[in-house]
Amino acid sequence: MARRWLGWPLVILFALLCVLAQGAVDWLQDYPSALQLPVAAWFNAVMDWFVDNFRPFFRAITLLFTYPMTWIRDLLQWLPWSATVLVIAGIAYKVRGPGLAAFTALSFVYVLMVGLWAPAMNSLALVFISVPLAVLVGFGLGVWGFVSPRAERVLMPLLDVAQTVPAFAYLLPILLLFGFGPVVGLVASVLFAFPPMVRNTILGLREVPSEIIESGQMSGATRGQLFWRVRFPAALRQILIGVNQTTMASLSMVIIASIIGGTADIGWEVLSTMRKAEFGASLVAGIVIALLAMVLDRLTAGLAETESRGMEHRGYAARHGFWIALAAATIAVIVLCPVLPVLENWPAGWHVNLASPLNTAIQSFILTFKPALETIKNSVIFFAMLPLKIGLDKAVSPFTWGFALQPWHTAVYTMLIVAGTALALRTGRTSLAVWTVLVGIVLYVGITDMPWLAVVAILVFFGWRMGGTKLAVSTALALAFLLVTGSWDKAMLSIHLATMAVLASFLIGTTLGIVASQKDWFSRFMRPINDTLQTMPPFVLLIPTVMLFKIGDFSALLAIISYAYVPAFRYTEHGLRHVSAEAVEAATSLGATPRQLLFQVRLPLALPNIMLGLNQTIMYGIAMLVIAALVGTSDLGQEVYIGLSAGNFGQGFVAGIGMAIIAITADRFCLAWQRNHATKIAKGTS
Repeated sequence: MARRWLGWPLVILFALLCVLAQGAVDWLQDYPSALQLPVAAWFNAVMDWFVDNFRPFFRAITLLFTYPMTWIRDLLQWLPWSATVLVIAGIAYKVRGPGLAAFTALSFVYVLMVGLWAPAMNSLALVFISVPLAVLVGFGLGVWGFVSPRAERVLMPLLDVAQTVPAFAYLLPILLLFGFGPVVGLVASVLFAFPPMVRNTILGLREVPSEIIESGQMSGATRGQLFWRVRFPAALRQILIGVNQTTMASLSMVIIASIIGGTADIGWEVLSTMRKAEFGASLVAGIVIALLAMVLDRLTAGLAETESRGMEHRGYAARHGFWIALAAATIAVIVLCPVLPVLENWPAGWHVNLASPLNTAIQSFILTFKPALETIKNSVIFFAMLPLKIGLDKAVSPFTWGFALQPWHTAVYTMLIVAGTALALRTGRTSLAVWTVLVGIVLYVGITDMPWLAVVAILVFFGWRMGGTKLAVSTALALAFLLVTGSWDKAMLSIHLATMAVLASFLIGTTLGIVASQKDWFSRFMRPINDTLQTMPPFVLLIPTVMLFKIGDFSALLAIISYAYVPAFRYTEHGLRHVSAEAVEAATSLGATPRQLLFQVRLPLALPNIMLGLNQTIMYGIAMLVIAALVGTSDLGQEVYIGLSAGNFGQGFVAGIGMAIIAITADRFCLAWQRNHATKIAKGTS
């Protein structure tokens, strides 16, 4: 085991030499500009050529999609509100019963009361068009990937990139190709939303039990019958989960696409009111988005559960009677509208102005608790975010910490690191010793001030130790891209913010998950909160943080945490609740206390699940970075947003690829750790 870590002293020594020498050697701090390549300019040149030659083709597609979009939007705007609510609530009743039907009806009544019916219907129109398209594209590619292993090998990395490149990065090329208007949101939605459908289609088709397939073959089914009448029905539940995820991704993207305008939907309402600092109005509109998201999530999730119960052979009336009755009731409501105008247009006198009292309440709250809010914000920035960003060497000052960093402070800090490392080595925990030294160096120097050569050496060697030559080479290529494109400094800012957010999210999520695994009432209490945060488009999470703490990295940090802690919570609770009962009983019979049972039995056995939660927390955190750019960050996410705003495709796309590289590399590291851990368990080591 010790031999396995022999390379680390050399890597750490090399990193220390780089840190000590960077003051005298300029190129250690800043990658030489002479070695950088104009990749952004190349992307711009390619995009200019592509747009010039293929714009007529894509404009024809725009015209083609404009008609169904216009029809759907006009239909939803023409339909009386009562008919729309009746239809959607009726579907909810059929899918999940009266509870969801009541929630759906009340949600739409809220939309009517606050006067945002028209923008909400425009958003739903885009979703109603984009979801079927994304489902068809995703299902087709998923079937292709299932029947062809070669196609799957091509699709998987493309899906990784599609799901990690920020959506803002490809809004601009879509805008250039398809022109200004709602079709941009439609195309962006389809591109963003189809990957979950591909993955779930492949997974569902692959996990069909072989016994079912053999039964179909023995019955003489043809190849087509075997797929559509045997394999497809058996995989339908997993495929419908893909429809659920695609629907939610589509709604999120429709909201993001509103940033470029031209949609007059609910996302534009949120963004425009936020820009004018009308936080009450933005919160009212944000709640509309959240309610729409929760309704769509529960409808599509319920559809998957309903379809999975099996197909009973019942008569036509029994199978379709409900839908016939719902159609008849809807027609009756439409016919009654001329007689009862209140059923067609929500009376203006019934509108409720929630924005003004909310603004007043928010301002009053901020004025009352401003000192406390400022204290919280400054404490986190000065004592956590700044040290990680620029290092204790620069962060500790009379203004921030109340004193200047003296040589004896540095000496004490060094001795603590050395003592911690020695203690870890003495107890045989070599990996802990390595991490103690690395964290000590990074915390003293700061992520953004670490010499690029030291970072490359540490990460490439770490990749080699975790996943062999393949992971080391892919890590080196990823870091080389950041260097030669001039994205390194912005990437380090992204890594700083993501690291801070992921650490906080993982700590909060795992702690709450542990409590939830022990206390059923707490699990029930947290479930609707987590459901809301995961179904709510991340765009909405910016509103409360900006209201309370204004724009800046701290607001971005809170928004990322509120979005990214949920997977850590859920995977931790799931892992702890599904620990082997035999292991728990054995430890209990040996007299283990509840604390020993948790820390020495349950947590070690649940560690693979917890690490999977860390993996997902990292992916969620990085995905949220580009949304957080709207509140004033200065990292790669901001570069993507600037590229979109300035019409600079190359700048935005290079930054987007940089963010994808960070996410994919982190994902590969987590997967490599999980494989190594599984191997250790199989060999009986720890």
